[in-house]
Amino acid sequence: MVPTREEAIALLNEYVKTENMRQHCLASEAVMRELAIKTAHDEHKWAMTGLLHDLDAGITEEEPKKHGLITAALLREREVDEDMIDAIIMHNDMAHGKERHTTFQHALAAAETITGMIKATTLVYPDKRIASVKPKSVTKRMKQKGFAVSVNRDNILECEKIGVPLQEFVSIAMDGMKKISDDIGL
Repeated sequence: MVPTREEAIALLNEYVKTENMRQHCLASEAVMRELAIKTAHDEHKWAMTGLLHDLDAGITEEEPKKHGLITAALLREREVDEDMIDAIIMHNDMAHGKERHTTFQHALAAAETITGMIKATTLVYPDKRIASVKPKSVTKRMKQKGFAVSVNRDNILECEKIGVPLQEFVSIAMDGMKKISDDIGL
């Protein structure tokens, strides 16, 4: 079962307590939706996976190896599709110790991670608006090791494992995030 957006938002509001993390989840939803459209996958399923992927982030802050696993348990109780749960578990490298191998897994890892790079790039602009940022600025900053040091560039580059070159992936992600810029404070 793929939850409706209303059901997913209710879960997000129940478990995600910080505005910053809610915005990240909304941005991940938007990127996954655009990526699904581009790659001809289930738009709703991919978007809801992006929206729900960090439900347990507040609960697992002190135990990062459990991140994703608690979300998986919460979603299994609700009989959410197992491939959604699998992608959510696999987005956290520390939770499983395995390599991602499906398109869905690579997509979520890349999509949820690029949101941080785009946000960091946007926040160095004077107006702090995503509309002012060019995709080339994001890819340029990816090469700067001292910029947004917590953003895992290797996860972002997994976009290429699903057949989407980096520059195109950044454009797709930014297009999704621009559509909800007010909701994510950018």
